[in-house]
Amino acid sequence: MSRSVFFSLIALCLCLPPLGCSQGQTPAAPAPDDAPLCIPHDSTSVYVLTPPAPAEPRINGPRVYGNRPGTPFLFKIPATGDRPMHFAAKGLPRGLRLDARSGIISGCVRKAGSYRVELIARNALGENRRELRIEIGERLSLTPPLGWNSWNCWRMSVSQEKMRQSADALLALGLDRYGWSYVNIDEGWQFDRPGADAPLQPNDKFPDMKGLADYLHGRGLKFGIYSSPWIMCPGGSVGSSSSRPDGTSWWVEEGQCNEYHGFVKPGGYGPGEWDAYRYHGRYLHMDTDARQWADWGVDFLKYDWHPNDYFSIRTMHEALEKSGRSIVYSLSNRAPIGLGDAYLRLSNAWRTSSDITDEWRNIYRIGFTVMDRWAAYTGPGHWPDADMLEIGRVADPKRPGQTRPCRLTPDEQYTHITLWAILCSPLLIGCDLSEMDALTYGLLTNSEVLDVNQDPLGYPAARVREEGACITYHKPLEDGSLVVALFNTGEAPARVGFGISEIDYMMVEPQTVRDLWRQQDLQTLEPGGGRFETELPPHGCRLLKLSPGLNYAQGIWWKDKK
Repeated sequence: MSRSVFFSLIALCLCLPPLGCSQGQTPAAPAPDDAPLCIPHDSTSVYVLTPPAPAEPRINGPRVYGNRPGTPFLFKIPATGDRPMHFAAKGLPRGLRLDARSGIISGCVRKAGSYRVELIARNALGENRRELRIEIGERLSLTPPLGWNSWNCWRMSVSQEKMRQSADALLALGLDRYGWSYVNIDEGWQFDRPGADAPLQPNDKFPDMKGLADYLHGRGLKFGIYSSPWIMCPGGSVGSSSSRPDGTSWWVEEGQCNEYHGFVKPGGYGPGEWDAYRYHGRYLHMDTDARQWADWGVDFLKYDWHPNDYFSIRTMHEALEKSGRSIVYSLSNRAPIGLGDAYLRLSNAWRTSSDITDEWRNIYRIGFTVMDRWAAYTGPGHWPDADMLEIGRVADPKRPGQTRPCRLTPDEQYTHITLWAILCSPLLIGCDLSEMDALTYGLLTNSEVLDVNQDPLGYPAARVREEGACITYHKPLEDGSLVVALFNTGEAPARVGFGISEIDYMMVEPQTVRDLWRQQDLQTLEPGGGRFETELPPHGCRLLKLSPGLNYAQGIWWKDKK
């Protein structure tokens, strides 16, 4: 499907309300959630494993959500199923309201506490109920963020128009119905700081940042932004500190910039030149910038520099806390393990590696060698970030502003998403949403795989067995079930499996083995016997769930035996 045809369909499908809502509030008439979806179909592809969502309602996404007291609240109930759909909620805390047609919950809760809310989604075929635990307190991002980021697709050519188009495409594809909610600008929005006490302002590509935030919030989506504690961000834009007391940038004064005042060095950077342009300035503007972002309606900050330092992490953390808004704080990049305690206390996510690329060796390095060491720091409110998802059409470095197909094989893409899901990494889409193929769509819309990533327990998978090129991970879930992920990292097909007796947890009941990608029950394993076997292709995987798993440990089995 061409881009022009795709957006023509979006224009026909979506009925969008006017702008003009105040900060943290949805418009009086939110965007309806009953437009037909523009879903790519390719029934001939053997690589598309995810079955279509059923017509009956199914509520997806996180089961727990955190927000600070006294700050704007926004949560859209993610639910698949035929439209029109009617939403309801029982037990909402005082200060919140639900729009029954769009499923958007908004408002402000002033009293800290834990609130158990029953969400209800109904259509002509039935209803689905699911509990959402709303935690009003100081902890945000109680499950890993799900969203989209502009860098892998648009890089420095990002614009307000492209951000709105990407948000429209996300909605037209129905990704929001699975919990994908953040729409984040990466570097490329910045212009100048007009004075020592003034916040950084956007360039001409972003004429109305608050209008963009309102546009996203009116559709139940979150708004993310990008900055750096340096005077110059890694791509050459203005950062949150200055080397001059008046806040101006020397490269602008010297004319070493493009029309958006981003630094341009002819011929690029030579050996040893990098540190001469990107460093911490003496004059700090974190408080001023954070207040400006809160006024615009920002929900997510990507804060980018290397090496990360404790002072900058803490300074922006404090600025965001004082901003009056619940802003998820994500650090980038190549986090040193020595600052692990600081990340856990002061941020919600941190990049564990250098930038990801769509090469198997890079996926292997990040997923199988870097992420394991962060297990002790992983949990609700603080997530090691393995970087954006390299699937779909991504930026072509040889053709600025253009995209090309991802170079990972389909099996490598399944391994990529499976690893990121079980290791509790934030999941941020990086591809061009206007050119979505069936494989990419299936990778992003498997509700059972996303449930593994969004499990409220927040335990990362642990590597329990490694035999040659075959690696096995276990991940316990909140309901007592156990996820088993099998990987073949070698260059030839390999047979791999497990028996109940080989699992480190005592299983006292028959276990149903379910294939999560195919959403199919495969077989039943009896306690003390039975074995599951499968053949994995090179760089392939299998994602399974054993149920009821470890429920006896929660008292269920003991109660049954009384």
